[in-house]
Amino acid sequence: MSLSAPRSRFLEAGSVVLVGVAAALWAFDAYFRPGLTKQLSSGQIVLVEDLLISICLVPVLIANGASLRRLSGRRWLALAAIAIGPQAVATVLFTKAIGYSFANPAAPNFDVLHEVYLLYLLQPIFGIAFARIFLGERRKRSFWPLAAIALVGVYLIVFADDPTAPWQIRNPELVAGALVLGAVIMWAGGTVLGRYALQDVSFPVTTSMRFVLALPVLLVIVLVDKGGAAFSGYSVSQLPSFLGIVLVPGLVAMLLYYLALSNTPASLATIAELGYPLALFLIFSLPAPVGQAAPLRPIELFGAVLLVVSVVTLNFLKTRDIIELPHERFAAARSA
Repeated sequence: MSLSAPRSRFLEAGSVVLVGVAAALWAFDAYFRPGLTKQLSSGQIVLVEDLLISICLVPVLIANGASLRRLSGRRWLALAAIAIGPQAVATVLFTKAIGYSFANPAAPNFDVLHEVYLLYLLQPIFGIAFARIFLGERRKRSFWPLAAIALVGVYLIVFADDPTAPWQIRNPELVAGALVLGAVIMWAGGTVLGRYALQDVSFPVTTSMRFVLALPVLLVIVLVDKGGAAFSGYSVSQLPSFLGIVLVPGLVAMLLYYLALSNTPASLATIAELGYPLALFLIFSLPAPVGQAAPLRPIELFGAVLLVVSVVTLNFLKTRDIIELPHERFAAARSA
């Protein structure tokens, strides 16, 4: 599929919302990933996840071999950076951080989990900065109140028990915090690099290259971390969990994400990606296998409404109404 092919009116009209939907689908790995963290290392989990997704996407690369040969060096560099940073290293770091929260599956450490998602709220800040530096996107004044409302909404969801919690002196899990911060910076960079690559690369190819190019990096990470035990600890009983990660937060979510990102300025996409923590806490409110059922409280519902309203509003005010793009990049975005 070529980016020059006409996009549907639905995609054109709702790309920012679709980024949020794709980000929300990432949260479904909460049903599968925590159980694996007690049996395997973070690198082992991400390696198998990436391998299974890559196998599914190899036919896409074969079918698009001619277009890959025409890519410029800069586009190849962007795709390689997405694979190495956001896909390989960042996913391993985040999986390891989540492992601290679910060290005891019967009693998840929600203090660590809250710290993890507090730091996740920094992703839009890094994403907006990177979009300005590398893509030349300039936000107009109407952007900032809506971005602030989105951040406040997610903050109220994460810290519904005590909105002052982050400002109290506690004994935080510094290692988990450092891991998440590294992952967040890489993911923010990945949004910007993805938007850049999608100017010349179709969304199925971008998705495929993200996973396939990450494989050798993940293999090195596992070998360095586990040595001779790199491939031990796996069992057939883990297959349903891996398939769950592969199908929904992997294949479906990432294909939808890059499809929507191809029509969305990076500054807006990084705000819409806050749909991930929103969906995660909605999942936690249900009788989920990851731990406790925690019915949503009014403050969480209020935060969810703030986030959804801000993202939908950003969608309607997309592109020139709220983001100023360099002329040549704006033309590329419109033709995407």
